[in-house]
Order: sequence, then structure tokens, then C-alpha cells
Amino acid sequence: MAKVVVYTLLTTIFIIGVLLFLTPCKHNEAQSVEALITRRLGRRLVMPVFDPIVTRIERLSHEKEANTVEAVAKEEKDDMFDEYFSQERRLNTTMRIKFLFPLLDGAPRDGFVSLKELQTWMMQQTEDNMGYRTANELELQDKDKDGVITFEEYLPQFSREDIEKNERSHGGAGWWMEQFKNADFDHNGYLDIEEFNNFLHPEDSRNGDVQRWVLRERMTGMDTNGDGKLEYKEFVQNAYEMYKEFAKFETEEDENVPTAQLLFAELDRDKDRFLVADELRPILHYLQPGELSYAKYYSTFLCHEADEDKDGKLSLEEMLNHEDVFYKAVHHEDLDEEDYFDHDEL
Repeated sequence: MAKVVVYTLLTTIFIIGVLLFLTPCKHNEAQSVEALITRRLGRRLVMPVFDPIVTRIERLSHEKEANTVEAVAKEEKDDMFDEYFSQERRLNTTMRIKFLFPLLDGAPRDGFVSLKELQTWMMQQTEDNMGYRTANELELQDKDKDGVITFEEYLPQFSREDIEKNERSHGGAGWWMEQFKNADFDHNGYLDIEEFNNFLHPEDSRNGDVQRWVLRERMTGMDTNGDGKLEYKEFVQNAYEMYKEFAKFETEEDENVPTAQLLFAELDRDKDRFLVADELRPILHYLQPGELSYAKYYSTFLCHEADEDKDGKLSLEEMLNHEDVFYKAVHHEDLDEEDYFDHDEL
């Protein structure tokens, strides 16, 4: 037992040292990506992480805080610290980039990392992190340990009477129940881990019912006349500017972003001169960007910062010349939590 306590203390000190070294620095353009999302949506997203070893350190740190013996035993068997960290507890970012570069350079394997390859990598790291958090939340909330989540398990504050009243205002029992049923793809009354992930991260879901629900919620503030759809004027005033700002992160040029008139016509499938929630699905990730969209936008920033010759792709040398961008560019402002909605409540 004493040995476990000693290991816990030493590894905790080690991880704290590493995290201090990896403390993000301020960067105006990095902040602009986050600021755009927080300003437009009123909430902050989990910042994307380039290197999975940083994610592993953070997870191990959280496990240490929970004083889990399993975490200590896992680290004792893991030699990644010896390989990539110096005696001063500093991550060897040069070695890490050299190790990661061929993993990013996959399609095609041409000795460069394209923007698409970087986006694929960053989105995969983000998706893995979302899955990890979902699995932890499921384990925490699954009271009977049957591997699935019921509405009563996750939201025990709502009584049977609350559920029967079906209050559909934001945060009411009916509002949550609708989201739960949309995520319940097979309609069996409970959520498996994939369905639970869609429930916790609706803006990143591929479930059509969840997407339409997200868009109906998003349209509430855009539909000024309250008729349940967007006319062209409402679209221009309340949706297009948001779409345009996020689209510029992908194209980097205003002229490549379609005009409001052209985009409206393209989305208006039935040509009735109105847009309903289902017709807005092609631009969902612009109107309600989630963590995966954020990872995609952030990849554009990383590529822009490290691409010295502006050829649209990154060489190993360029990445090594800008190690700080990949390991220290993400900056979290200390903001009042009351200024933001809970991530799960749109």
C-alpha cells in the first residue's frame, strides 16, 4: 500500500510538471477561432489537441486525482515517459513531431501533410476524446451497471409527474425527453454508448433526427416571425453571416464563399422560398459547430501558421520550425461560467 502511495505522489508531481510545461500561450489568431464560436454560440468547446500523448497525460492526471490504483499500475507498465520525456519532465516535441509526421502523411504518402490530412488527424483525435468522455460518463451514470443509460438514470431530478407534464421549454423534462428519444436510434427506451454519445454531443451527431432537433433549436433565435421556417430575409440576417464567417476558415478567401442568394437557392430543395430545419442540414456544422467542426477549423489555423512557403501543405521541416504552434498555441481565457450554456444544453 505504501508503495502505491509513493508511486501516486511521484507520478502526480511528474504529470503536474509536464502540464505546466505544456501550458498554452496566447495567440491572437488561435483565440479568434475560439472567440468566434463563443461569441456566436454563447459557449466554449473543448479545445482540440494535436498530440495524443498530451491527451494521455491529461487523462492520467484526472485518474490520479481520483486516486485510482489502476492508473498507477497502468503507468508503471507504460514506458512512453522514458522515451519522450527528459529528466526535467519536458516533452521532446521534436521527437514527437518526427514520430507523428508519417502517421499524418497518409493519403497520399508524399512527404507532406496536406490540410485535409491534418483535418482528418485532428478530427480523429477529437472523436476519440469525445468517446473517452462519453464512456466515463456512461460508467458514472449507469446505476445498475447494465452497460446502457435510461432517462431516469441520467436525469433523476425529473419525477414521473414531470415527465408526464412533458414541459418542452428549454431544460424542461419534455425538452430533455425529446433529445433522449431522438438519440435512441433503435427506439428501445435506453441508450447504448454510441447513442449516448449522440445525446451528449448532438451537434456532432450523424443521426438525422438529432440533427433536425439541433437545427430546430438553433432556428428558434433566427425565426423572428415564429412560423417555424426561415424566409430569405431571416436567413440573411440570422444565418448567412454566421455561415460566412465559419466558411472563411475553410476557404481562407471570401470569394470562394457562395453568396447568400446562391446558398439559399441551393438549400431550398422544394423551391417554396422558405427553409425548414431539414433543408438546413447541409450547413449544420456552420450554424451549430461542435467539437469536430472546431477541430476542422483549428486545423486550418495550424496549417496557416506553419506553412512557411504558402503551398497549402506542411513539410516535416515546417512543422519542426513551428513546434510551439502545435504544442502551445491553444489558449483558454478565464471566462465567467455563467456566460456560457452547459455544453450538452444547446
